[in-house]
Amino acid sequence: MDQELNNIEGVEIFPLKIIRDERGAVMHILRSDQPHSTKFGEIYCSLVNPGVVKGWKRHNEIVQSMCVPEGMIKIVIYDDRPSSSTRGKIKIIEFGIDNYVLVRLPPMVWYSFKAISAGHAIIVNYVSLPHDPTESEIIPLGSDKIPFTW
Repeated sequence: MDQELNNIEGVEIFPLKIIRDERGAVMHILRSDQPHSTKFGEIYCSLVNPGVVKGWKRHNEIVQSMCVPEGMIKIVIYDDRPSSSTRGKIKIIEFGIDNYVLVRLPPMVWYSFKAISAGHAIIVNYVSLPHDPTESEIIPLGSDKIPFTW
């Protein structure tokens, strides 16, 4: 569920489809022929234990798309890009198995997330470039650079 009405320039949310039957489910994520598909760099999963907060992080060049096929995540996105029309805005999104969507983040927005489900959450990340540890920035959760406290 989108908790904040603030839109952040370049952040997009796309509904995803789950097809269920008595055998289980097929959970669609992304197809190369969809208009919101980005260049492929890497796909990886993050496992987040219940109540654990990760972040703050931002990518300098990568477009990051993420979905949560197991559990629930609360993501907080902060825009401090000097040329952005939404500079200073925060957006909070709760997504996962109960709100199955793809969240796409543009480069240079800060994000942090927390597993809010009773069990762990799994995040599937689709990024536009392969991992490069020099491409992203990380700051401590308690940084006064971001006006949000977990």
